[in-house]
Amino acid sequence: MSKFELKLPQMGESVAEATLTTWLKEVGDTIEMDEAVFEIATDKVDSEVPSEVEGKLLEKRFEVDDVIKVGEVVAVIEMEGRANGATIQEAEPVPEVISEVEEPVVQLENEIKAVRETVTGPVQDMGNTERFYSPLVKNIAKQEGISMAELDTVHGTGKEGRVTKNDILAFIENRGEKVVVAPKVESMPPPSPKAMDIPTEVPKVEKPQPKVSTVEVKDGDEIIPLTRMGKLIAQHMVDSVSTSAHVQSFVEVDVTNVVHWRNKIKKDFEQREGEKLTFTPIFMEAVAVAIKKFPMINISLDGDKVIKKKNINLGMAAALPDGNLIVPVIKNADQLNLVGMAKTVNDLANRARNNALKPDEIKDGTYTVTNVGTFGSVFGTPIINQPQVGILALGAIRKIPSVIETPEGDFIGIRHKMFLSHSYDHRVVNGALGGMFVKTVADYLEAWDLNRQI
Repeated sequence: MSKFELKLPQMGESVAEATLTTWLKEVGDTIEMDEAVFEIATDKVDSEVPSEVEGKLLEKRFEVDDVIKVGEVVAVIEMEGRANGATIQEAEPVPEVISEVEEPVVQLENEIKAVRETVTGPVQDMGNTERFYSPLVKNIAKQEGISMAELDTVHGTGKEGRVTKNDILAFIENRGEKVVVAPKVESMPPPSPKAMDIPTEVPKVEKPQPKVSTVEVKDGDEIIPLTRMGKLIAQHMVDSVSTSAHVQSFVEVDVTNVVHWRNKIKKDFEQREGEKLTFTPIFMEAVAVAIKKFPMINISLDGDKVIKKKNINLGMAAALPDGNLIVPVIKNADQLNLVGMAKTVNDLANRARNNALKPDEIKDGTYTVTNVGTFGSVFGTPIINQPQVGILALGAIRKIPSVIETPEGDFIGIRHKMFLSHSYDHRVVNGALGGMFVKTVADYLEAWDLNRQI
């Protein structure tokens, strides 16, 4: 028998660790190839980690709520045969390397901290404490306005006394029943100016107060806690509004040719390609063409620098069954033909609904498209998906009476029309650029060739 080490895979350049949320297999269970063994959570996405081999779960190296670094061994699987060099004989302990300068560095940090606290009082820093907290626990504490002093009082039931997700949620639930008394701060004489060059009078620093709900809960009201993803989305939206100067441009577009062309070929397309042809890939193609013409829409702002993106990666907002939203990304969208675009759109949409997206598939977007018309909205004013500078909302397609211009004169006819709503960051995208971009998308759709072959 040989053993296989199942490690935490790389989940994107910006993700270095994850929290283990659920074990899907127990020691002794049989595991099939590509069968999920455990679930993880990061600040970006929740995901399952599948096995690369068949076998039996021999060992768990971590418990639920433990934080795992990318590349660390999470489980050991006993299998028959070998797995392309991935087997091990026995896991040898890795010698711990202790830096010779660690002790003086820690001593210096403690001295600096003591001086800072003498001047301004203890500094609350969610990222600097002797007690370890997972990213999940830190995020929950930050969103609930829990200070480090409060967090240090939470009883931990996890490994080595760590605070788990259930511990902090229980603390939040019972928080209102406890009265937190601020510790008495004894006044200290100012240090001698000769000893250190600091002001003898320090302005009073007021600590932030926890947020207090102003909503009155009455009998019969139902309290529904936000999910972890719901909280992240809410914070992301607030951050975007406070970061970007949102401006909107609206264009009405006649998509009669697009509608008639799709109705004509959709059955043949499905029989030939095994995929349904929706309007989404057509709109995505139009957006990719417009971005190539106006590349300064495909940028991000970093301080006082504009980062012009090389690749056109289109985010496609997709609704999840629980009501939340996720944005899978079509990488290099301008390099796909309509068949490739349709297959990519359908694949990402289906796996988004089944919570089967990979972390890399929701990152590196450079521009986002959201279809508000799916829910019957005529148009909307979407919030920019940071750090992008623009987002396009597709309104519902409606049959309306419209003036049609012909060489023989004008007349009234029934046309299929929709609104395009373009939100953009006015810090770097002016009205001319924002307006010309969305007008280019409209022109591309209105000029659709009824005889186009795919």
